[in-house]
Amino acid sequence: MVKPIETPTREIKNLDGLWRFLPDTGDVAEPWKAVLPGSLECPVPASYNDIFVPSLREHLGKVWYQRDVRIPRGWSDQRIFIRFDSATHAGEVYIDDTLVVKHIGGYLPFEADLTQKVKPGQQVRITVGVDNTLTNETIPPGQLLTNQYGKKQQKYWHDFFNFAGLHRSVRLFTKPLIAVEDVTVTTDLDGSTGVVNYNVKIAGDARVEVDLLDVDQSAGSSSGAKGSIRVKDAKLWQPGAAYLYTLRVRLYNNSTLDDEYTLPVGIRTVRVEGTQILINNKPFYFTGFGKHEDAPVKGKGHDDAWMVHDFELMKWTGANSFRTSHYPYAEDVLDYADRHGWVVIDETPAVGLNLNIGGGIFGLDFKPTFSEDFANSRTQAAHKQVLRELVQRDKNHPSVVLWCITNEPGSNEDGAREYFEPLVKLTRELDPTRPITYTNLQMVPPETDRIADLFDVIGLNRYFGWYEFVGDFHSAEKKLEAELLEWERRFKRPLLMLEYGTDTVAGLHSTGETPWSEEYQSGFYDLYHRVFDRVEALRGEQVWNFADFATGPGIFRVDGNKKGVFTRDRKPKLAAHTLRKRWLKQ
Repeated sequence: MVKPIETPTREIKNLDGLWRFLPDTGDVAEPWKAVLPGSLECPVPASYNDIFVPSLREHLGKVWYQRDVRIPRGWSDQRIFIRFDSATHAGEVYIDDTLVVKHIGGYLPFEADLTQKVKPGQQVRITVGVDNTLTNETIPPGQLLTNQYGKKQQKYWHDFFNFAGLHRSVRLFTKPLIAVEDVTVTTDLDGSTGVVNYNVKIAGDARVEVDLLDVDQSAGSSSGAKGSIRVKDAKLWQPGAAYLYTLRVRLYNNSTLDDEYTLPVGIRTVRVEGTQILINNKPFYFTGFGKHEDAPVKGKGHDDAWMVHDFELMKWTGANSFRTSHYPYAEDVLDYADRHGWVVIDETPAVGLNLNIGGGIFGLDFKPTFSEDFANSRTQAAHKQVLRELVQRDKNHPSVVLWCITNEPGSNEDGAREYFEPLVKLTRELDPTRPITYTNLQMVPPETDRIADLFDVIGLNRYFGWYEFVGDFHSAEKKLEAELLEWERRFKRPLLMLEYGTDTVAGLHSTGETPWSEEYQSGFYDLYHRVFDRVEALRGEQVWNFADFATGPGIFRVDGNKKGVFTRDRKPKLAAHTLRKRWLKQ
């Protein structure tokens, strides 16, 4: 499944905009069989939770989207598809009265072949059910509860709000009868010569011709569905200095062009050597952020204006990278990163595989995470499917240099290794060219973690000075350095600090080390950076978080998580200037 694009043989019709909208209350038995009742309309892409008054913020279950669409009359002799870039967390799609596709998983694309169900020039009714329910067998996991008063409630273990809806674009698109179905590109270096390896899968029987274009001129060519193109004195895709070639695949039947598909290609290598992460054989040090797709009103709905502004703010701080915490971001974000030289750690939605994550703070009773009652074989199967879909979507992005397969799991528990070892093996089979990491939880030190040795790079989340030793920078610094050195001693591989930060109220100031003040957040980062500079295996720092973000209900968060160095509406706190000074060496 390749991303829909327009070429001489392919067309797209974008379906973003206002759709008829209906929260499912059970009053309409089969909403797809008629025009949705009521007057609500919901924008796509967007989360629906904060748009309507009264709010649907705590809605649990399905909502329905619907619109009428005319199939372009010029789409005869073509296969016709509909694609959803995401439906959080599960989608079912009807064309008129017919179910055409179901998909589980909220952050990755799915599509349906409509060729036998629609005709060019015909108007059809598209109805989409989107379900935000999470269970112990979904990724991310959750639990459905009924309280003592009979009200259904959704519980989940991730610290960001469970926004839902059609968060990304919806498109109709065409493919020829004989078509490119998939392209896999890997790149290598042979001295100054770039090597572009490709593998093309096609529907039908055709002659495959492949060109690598440099602007408008050919940088090399090849024939056949699988091959290599060597580029003398190749221009490399570099962090902060992206260069992209265009791989053009053409299918021919004699002299007739059946299909054409193009793909941006960045020539670069990534590997781990000792305690270093090498990009193009040069050591790379990550500076940047854990982020969220999160903005006022739109929630997790993709927005190009917010996206570009966020990238500009990251550039202003001197960052060079980010992690797609805690789920795959819209592919538009990776496209932008490809074009502008950002380095990306690409993460699955496997956050919350830890029933005891709050135990160190709240003193909760221990419950086994990896058991038939929670993370079981069916959960693992769902996790494997997410990995397949993630690698399939993002395998050709040069900006993606690491796969992160989970965030803050219960990696010290019985069953953790049995759960994660097959996932690591699968990821390597799906993509042997990129290193793999995970993000270790603070409550799991190196002596109790059972899975760290499975990974090429060890990611860490540490909050000494916030959740532990709050207000005591001296003790926090000693504890942090001792633990990082122990990780280095035991595992002798690169360490990445993928989360560190403090909740901070913008505008709250103090002359001392007062928690929640802007000065405390800034001093916390100074503490951590002193330690980082003393640990050789530490190969990167990504603060938590880029911006304040919405979280679920509860008294532990006041109007969301305040660990951002920018406010939710992207105003800088003092810590943003602290990072800028370090990362730009000002």
